[in-house]
Amino acid sequence: MDVDPKFFSDETRRNPYPLYAQLRASSPLIRVPPPFDAWMILDYAGVKRALTDADAFSSRIPAPQWFIFFDPPQHTRLRALISRAFTPATVAALEPRIRALSKELLDRGSQGSVIDLAADYSVPMAMQVIAGMIGIPDAEWPRFRFWSDVILKLSYSRSGGEEAERSVQDFRTITAEMSEYLVGMIDERRCTPRPDLLTGLIEAEVEGQRLTHQEILGFIQLLIVAGQETTANLINNAMLCFMDHPAELQQLRDDPALLPGAIEEVLRYRSPLQWMMRTPRQDIEMHGQTIPAGKLVLCVIGSANRDPGRFPDPDRFDIRRDPNPHIAFGHGIHFCLGAALSRLESRIALTDLLDRFRDFKLVSSQPWVPRQGLNVHGPATLPLRFQVAGN
Repeated sequence: MDVDPKFFSDETRRNPYPLYAQLRASSPLIRVPPPFDAWMILDYAGVKRALTDADAFSSRIPAPQWFIFFDPPQHTRLRALISRAFTPATVAALEPRIRALSKELLDRGSQGSVIDLAADYSVPMAMQVIAGMIGIPDAEWPRFRFWSDVILKLSYSRSGGEEAERSVQDFRTITAEMSEYLVGMIDERRCTPRPDLLTGLIEAEVEGQRLTHQEILGFIQLLIVAGQETTANLINNAMLCFMDHPAELQQLRDDPALLPGAIEEVLRYRSPLQWMMRTPRQDIEMHGQTIPAGKLVLCVIGSANRDPGRFPDPDRFDIRRDPNPHIAFGHGIHFCLGAALSRLESRIALTDLLDRFRDFKLVSSQPWVPRQGLNVHGPATLPLRFQVAGN
């Protein structure tokens, strides 16, 4: 079965789940015609298989040279090196900074009765946490944000036409700019090491091997977009879920200990990353069809996490859902290195937001505009009208 390219329209991206259900019921495997020219896996078992079976599904695709797009043994080596700098202790040490930043942004953004949650809070918080983690000075944050926007648009590179060409050219331009900028930062860290991620990446060593300049650049690019995009969308999507499901929000207010489970349910119900890409090494038989070797495969996490074959009553938002084996952070050897950081930031952010806002609702009845990346799910802006707790 083929799928209409309108699958990627703003209207569909705001709420793709009815279409996912319709397509999945017809066939869990569908073909997306040119210019995208890919196969789409929609069921939980199929998506999990494609993400897990590295022997059958390669992570190599026409994409930037980031370690998530490498296969073993290269991926194994790079992940081991990067993990040396991206440890649980590194993440835990960020908690005081995240708490201070959350308070600072809320104090600044909630002076009146309206806040753009995305533009004034969740996006700058996630970006500044990552920028600080890397060691990028606060004064360079506008440049850092520009890099992030350009990298995010790279998902349009397969959409065809001028927009696709422009996204690729813009990415090449900022890659050269970032590489030059990184040379100076690396030289500085080698002379004067600092307690930041960049120093950790430079010093990381496994069996006598260290990361090259290009490998560090690739990871920094990945971290810039993935490290902030997932977290910002998770926070924004949580607030959308709470507004759509006031009974669940009240349960959470009555029992704040439910917050970790609520975050997991947001990850399942409105997955911040909607699909990952793979390439079959050989022809793959799945659901009575054959995916040709070498064809791009979209593993649709957003659909898999609503599959009724795995989740009872999948379209119900239930903060007490247990078990909740969602795959919002991927699965297998490519499971997201930043999952713990994203959960930590979201826990702090949502605690602060619910403590500060007694009530909140959308300012406008107009549909929200999706984020720029085709593979992510969440609003680009989210103006909320609120009442401060205690007033």
